[in-house]
Amino acid sequence: MARTEAVATALLSDDKTRTTRFDFAPGAETGWHVHAHDYVIVAVTDLTMRLELPGGETRDVFTPAGQAYRRDKGTEHNVINAGDAPMSFVEVEIL
Repeated sequence: MARTEAVATALLSDDKTRTTRFDFAPGAETGWHVHAHDYVIVAVTDLTMRLELPGGETRDVFTPAGQAYRRDKGTEHNVINAGDAPMSFVEVEIL
């Protein structure tokens, strides 16, 4: 069964950063993608994420609302809301 797609809303874009809010219904996903830039994620809500990774690996990750983390460019994954409630985060790409 196909998953619904997360809703991406552009918040700010300039020559140094691109900021996007992602909103996921339960079970929604980003779809497979590779990050072209280093980035920071700030959890707006609690994040109950399932990460599908290259090679078939799956990892479940919980990030509480208000927490942040950083990842390097080249990160490849599909992010899925594995929880029962909607989830949202803001992504800041460092251009």
